[in-house]
Amino acid sequence: MSAPQYFDVAILGGGLAGRLSAWLLVRAGARVALVERGGPDGTGSAAHVSAAMLAPLAESAIAERRIVDLGVASLTLWRRWIEELPEPVFFQQNGTLVVWHARDRGELAMFTSRMRAVAPPEMVAGQMRTLDGRGVAEVEPDLAGRFTQGLLLQGEGQIDNRGAMRALLACAVSEGLQCVWEAGEIDEHMLTSFGIHANVVLDCRGLGARAAWPDVPAQGKRASGGTMPGLRGLRGEVVRVHAPDVSLRRPVRLLHPRYPIYIAPKPNDLYVIGATEIESEDESPMSVRSALELLSAAHSLHPAFGEARVLEMNVQRRPTRPDHLPSIRVEQQARVVRVNGLYRHGWMISPAVTEAACEVVRAMLNGDLAAHAVPAALRWPGMIEAVDEAAVAAVTPAASVIDGGDTIH
Repeated sequence: MSAPQYFDVAILGGGLAGRLSAWLLVRAGARVALVERGGPDGTGSAAHVSAAMLAPLAESAIAERRIVDLGVASLTLWRRWIEELPEPVFFQQNGTLVVWHARDRGELAMFTSRMRAVAPPEMVAGQMRTLDGRGVAEVEPDLAGRFTQGLLLQGEGQIDNRGAMRALLACAVSEGLQCVWEAGEIDEHMLTSFGIHANVVLDCRGLGARAAWPDVPAQGKRASGGTMPGLRGLRGEVVRVHAPDVSLRRPVRLLHPRYPIYIAPKPNDLYVIGATEIESEDESPMSVRSALELLSAAHSLHPAFGEARVLEMNVQRRPTRPDHLPSIRVEQQARVVRVNGLYRHGWMISPAVTEAACEVVRAMLNGDLAAHAVPAALRWPGMIEAVDEAAVAAVTPAASVIDGGDTIH
């Protein structure tokens, strides 16, 4: 963009949060520009390689209650939003099957006790179904005779991450979104170099926004006057295979003391195999050990994975806050809203998180200095950081749209 152009909102980052936000805002009538350091295929984002499972009850075994609640709300939003996209996107809600080998049955007690401690009791009672060997065979015929017990977490789902990324972008562009690709590393101060002038900036850059999230005081055992990064990357490793001899109907989680894995079936006999995160900022290719553990665990679940063809071995770093919870920070004077810390739960919680962030942006566009005062239903406890009201009081409200257009409502 050479000549200056004026927008209600400039979005930094074209990953999942950026695309969802762009789609929501342009449909609400805002003029939006999206600036991304990479290309429109999204290959540089964690969302591109994710398994995109929507499993709040399963994740309650390793997450906090707030993540579960965000996941439940987001699953409802995904179900509605997928229907509103103009092109079909694979989405299913067949539940999650949890299995374990006989020697690892001790993992079940830890898994279920954690779920019961974190998830709402009515959710556990209504969605967790205990299966015997026959029950496992009924829900997943391909696993008949391989497991004597299992859990079916009903109502959970998954989405085709790459198809959804394409559809969100295509729909937003058709509604008027303007995009700048291959912009390199960028922040809000560099927008004018692209000819972009915006009333509000929505920062969805993930780890690219690390400098905007200062270190925080360490807590717990580390609280000896030290600090922790305000935003760090946690390494995740995912294998994508083509396995036409496997016919799983839903995501499967295999409990194991050392390498628990998940396997998510996608269209066209594709399967995404992944595990928990590694506390590392390393971006180097997957190690032989990790590849062997992931593929061996998949083979132990179903021997036909032994004949699958490995299509991709991906490494990603998930942007993570010290508390592993998402955060929306409102910088009122700078007119910047920052969304970050989706961690390993990006696809599962991003609809609820970005919906709240877009409400903050809308409040700012409409001249509301208390931009964090979004509707109560979207005020997830602790997620939207409070505005310094003393500093805000000295600020003169800006016009809702720089070039004199209408506000959005």
